[in-house]
Amino acid sequence: MRELALAIGPEWEGARLDKALPALTQLSRSAAQALCEEGGVAVNGRPAGKKQLLRAGDQVTVSLPDPVELEVLPEEIPLRIVYEDNSLLVVDKPKGMVVHPAPGNYSGTLVNALLYHCRGSLSGINGVIRPGIVHRIDKDTSGLLIVAKSDEAHRGLAEQIKAHSFTREYEAIVHGHLREDAFTIDAPIGRSPADRKKMCVTQRNAKPAVTHVAVLEEFPGFSHIRCRLETGRTHQIRVHLAYIGHPVLGDLVYGPKKPAIDTRGQCLHARTIGFIHPVTGEELFFTAPLPEYFTAALTQLSR
Repeated sequence: MRELALAIGPEWEGARLDKALPALTQLSRSAAQALCEEGGVAVNGRPAGKKQLLRAGDQVTVSLPDPVELEVLPEEIPLRIVYEDNSLLVVDKPKGMVVHPAPGNYSGTLVNALLYHCRGSLSGINGVIRPGIVHRIDKDTSGLLIVAKSDEAHRGLAEQIKAHSFTREYEAIVHGHLREDAFTIDAPIGRSPADRKKMCVTQRNAKPAVTHVAVLEEFPGFSHIRCRLETGRTHQIRVHLAYIGHPVLGDLVYGPKKPAIDTRGQCLHARTIGFIHPVTGEELFFTAPLPEYFTAALTQLSR
């Protein structure tokens, strides 16, 4: 059991406890309600019910149960390996593959495939569920991902990500024509207060997020663009592009619910990645070709 202490700010004045907790923590609303009912949440030292109204200055204590580690099994799943040595490997992940096990996806993930391929030689810094995973890309985003085999490599790669010295470039097809050929989106991203599964541009409990955008080609009603990440927030490119009114084609979460053309999902591909090898010091740079679903969408638009 571990305790999480929260100080309630003025923006939560009058809010129900079970509505505020998901935004202030990683809990779902149902999990927050369950904790309240079980006596796991206290306000100013007293057990609080889910309907309790908060006041600015309240001190909330959440007693979180210890996480239960699941056993993740190796699975013989083909991988597109772009580069591999004793310290790390670079994988070209297909669209539709989940990176690591999570509710609803405990098998068929990239981690299951990596455990089989690497025979257990993966860094353990991120625990049993995410061995070797230094950074992630969404299930429906294709492209390049680095995996650490050793803790030394993991720490070195994580430091580069923290210092924003990684090169991560994506290509996307978006709705509409952008006003400028090259520009930067600098807007903080945090969890959506309306839906904890979504992110949004917000000033509340947010982290800085910067995306550099360049137009590659225009089509009637759509644009093919390149995005370079300066930061790496959850759903960053998708959220930033939707924020400026140009959501990713096929993104049913942040864009239109009915795609203009059939793309079999969102057109977002992690095309290029560059970094300094954390052990050898060698500068490495990799580019993955656009997958078939992406080129098929470009062909439809060009017609």
